[in-house]
Amino acid sequence: MSEDHSGSDSGSDAARTDAARTGAARTDAQRLEALGYQQELRRSLTILGNISMGFAVVSPVVGLYAVAQVGMSIAGTAWVWALPICLLGQALVVCVYSELASQWPLAGGAYQWSRRLANPAFAWLSGWMWQFAVMFANTTVAYLASPWVFALFGVTPTPAQLVLVSLGFMLFCTLVNAYGINFLRWFVSLGIAAEAVASVLVGFSLLLIFRQHGFSLLTDTLGAPAALGTSNLKAFLAVIAVGGWAFIGFDACVSTAEETKDAARQVPRAMWWALLSVGAVVILNAVAVELAHPNPADVVSGKDLDPVTTAVVHSFGGWADKPFVLVVLVSFTACLMASQGGAARGLYSLARDDVFPFSRQVRKVNKHKAPIGGLVAATLVSCAALPLGLKSAAMGSLITFGSAATFVPFFLLTLVALVARLRGTWKPAGEVTYGRFGTLLNALAVLWTGLEVINICWPRAILAPPGAPWYQVWAALLGVGLVTVAGLGYLLARRPHDRMRDVPSGRPTTDELAPAVL
Repeated sequence: MSEDHSGSDSGSDAARTDAARTGAARTDAQRLEALGYQQELRRSLTILGNISMGFAVVSPVVGLYAVAQVGMSIAGTAWVWALPICLLGQALVVCVYSELASQWPLAGGAYQWSRRLANPAFAWLSGWMWQFAVMFANTTVAYLASPWVFALFGVTPTPAQLVLVSLGFMLFCTLVNAYGINFLRWFVSLGIAAEAVASVLVGFSLLLIFRQHGFSLLTDTLGAPAALGTSNLKAFLAVIAVGGWAFIGFDACVSTAEETKDAARQVPRAMWWALLSVGAVVILNAVAVELAHPNPADVVSGKDLDPVTTAVVHSFGGWADKPFVLVVLVSFTACLMASQGGAARGLYSLARDDVFPFSRQVRKVNKHKAPIGGLVAATLVSCAALPLGLKSAAMGSLITFGSAATFVPFFLLTLVALVARLRGTWKPAGEVTYGRFGTLLNALAVLWTGLEVINICWPRAILAPPGAPWYQVWAALLGVGLVTVAGLGYLLARRPHDRMRDVPSGRPTTDELAPAVL
């Protein structure tokens, strides 16, 4: 008689799978311990979960809404050519981030990487700048989301109502984040699923079924630069300054590195998937909206302040208005949740080294293994800026500052990485390396981010509303300067960099990892 070994084989397969999972978990924990930290957050994200965090923050819907109307009003329908340039530039940054994240897969990437590449004071200031950029970006996202609540019900809000609803958004997202990474992943994944399906379907439908103009429209400025009294080149540079906003959230993948399985390999992959997938959807929809818009000249003249909704409703009919508003609301909510989670984890990373104000409270982790201290601190800072929404000019300044402050850490980090390469103090040794091309890619990333920082901070009246006060025109430079001065003041007064302990070199040795792979 033949014996049936199927049950024992299944049991053996299950046992091997469990052993592999246990081994991978031990490897992640050992790698984190080798980097100087204990596993305090719940490591449960797969690569898809990590991608969802990055996709939600980069968010094609949020990104397109943030730049489409401004781009068209400055450079006409030719503005879309700024998007592939910005996407290529950000891909250079991801090249550097991939090498860093694979070698040091830690929450609070900008701070943690800088302290391993540069002196402690510089590292601390980089972390400070990145944190405030993200926290104030969350203020911007919450404020930009609030009008869509009123649009859903056909109500025109007052400034005070916008601020109150923005506060409600912020607190709701805080509550979801407080229940831990699994609960957050479920909400974010639901949001991006709806956003991705709707974005792709709407984009292809506008392009293939409802297109009203020929592709030659994509090279037409529609007289926008001349109407603003500027040249085509200056208008296009201004659009590149704005367009970078659409591709800045991929570092959210790094924020959840300590909650991602096999983070050294999966976080770099997740960043690439998040950036490229969002980039493709944003460019598709930007082109589709222009070619399906009934009258793009209305956007240039200021008659149409919402070209995306106009193109969708005109093409699909009035019935599409409310469902489309709902998709936008879901997209903004998912974006805010993921970005707020990233801000909380960045503060947690600083506070566990005792280098942030009120570190003892900020570094706390709750029973759901969520960084509750960082979450509360990040929410308080973001909410503190919401009253600026009572004056639209002030909120406009915050939006401009948020874009500039995001690119400053990109520039600082790529710069210190390049300097460390050239000095020979850092040779990428993680799961991802670009070999001899790594230095060239790093240098190009420094060039791109440095030029973009200058481009964004350059004071331009054409990027401010007509009659805007002088401080809004100079908002990017003033905002970056204010946060930098505040950081330098704290650095000199409290000297947090003196409390930074020496960091371990990185990965566990082969002997340390051996038990995990048996």
